[in-house]
Amino acid sequence: MPFNPAIAYNDLPLLPTSRDIETKAVLKKCLNATRALSELKGAVDFLPDKTILVNAILLQEAKLSSGIENIVTTQDELFQATLNEAQVTDKNIKEVLQYRAALRYGFENLSNKPLSLDLILKVYSILFGKAANFRKPGEQIAIRNRHTKEIQYTPPTGGNKVMEKLRNLEQYLTQKDDLEPLIKMAVAHYQFEAILPFTSGNGRIGRILNDLFLISVGLLKSPVLFLSKYIIGTKQIYNNLLRKVITDENIEPWILYVLQGVEEMALWTIEHIMEIKELFDKTIIMSKNKAPDVYSKELIELIFRQPYCKIGFLRDFGIAKRQSASKYLKRLEEIGILEGEKQGREMIFRHPALIKILQE
Repeated sequence: MPFNPAIAYNDLPLLPTSRDIETKAVLKKCLNATRALSELKGAVDFLPDKTILVNAILLQEAKLSSGIENIVTTQDELFQATLNEAQVTDKNIKEVLQYRAALRYGFENLSNKPLSLDLILKVYSILFGKAANFRKPGEQIAIRNRHTKEIQYTPPTGGNKVMEKLRNLEQYLTQKDDLEPLIKMAVAHYQFEAILPFTSGNGRIGRILNDLFLISVGLLKSPVLFLSKYIIGTKQIYNNLLRKVITDENIEPWILYVLQGVEEMALWTIEHIMEIKELFDKTIIMSKNKAPDVYSKELIELIFRQPYCKIGFLRDFGIAKRQSASKYLKRLEEIGILEGEKQGREMIFRHPALIKILQE
């Protein structure tokens, strides 16, 4: 019986798939992607403070992943929002910050909890700020063409069908086998997108799941793979290949696409790590030579963790009391490392060289 996009795909095959997925082309591409990911894992150790990269990448990933769902913010707005997240009122900025919080929660909890459906539910609840539930019995959704409104895909019906597929996916992600982890990730991402277990937000949760899986199998130590950037640049290809797995039963092009994305984004991130490391070293030397009266490694690390910095941050991190903190930041401004500007009654200090790298 031919595939009908208007009928719930309750016959979505369970995993592992019976299709040939470890083809010669896939294994070759997987080798390159795994090597690039291994280099990325090692490159993170070049940074003196791992939170510098994690904070920056989390915010970038959150911005772009939310952007795929048409939640649009500027990088500058996000950096400014980190000055006082509790006072953020803009809906789009709040959603991006919640994405970062959700990804961070998942990452931090993998140290004492396995990758599980319960963890996915918790991540979802943080992302959307409400209790999370998988689609209920009989609950149905459909993916429509944005312009014609024609139904392009109808996932399995909510309730038992969704839970059957999800429990199978959980087992697939956590069981030990000989399948290359990156190939498994590609297959699992397709499966999650085919199940569409939530009534909304599946795309963002699916992208978070990619990073969490790679951390759970030891291919990454922190969520620094920037796949949303790759997906945004190839969004039409991404959507077409997902559908072709269902309609043409051809999964190889999809797996090759994901592996290409892993390789490209791993190499891209390594390049940016090296740029940040070079800037950090130069900033250390510059501040030691031109402002030895205020220099401390902790101060330099802070302005790299917080591209927008304020006096209160120095106090909070025990670097200096308020009066001294103001002096420290103004000295870094005087020697050209920071740029200060008045916002209301408070001085805010930007780190333009770092922001330039992060915005590339």
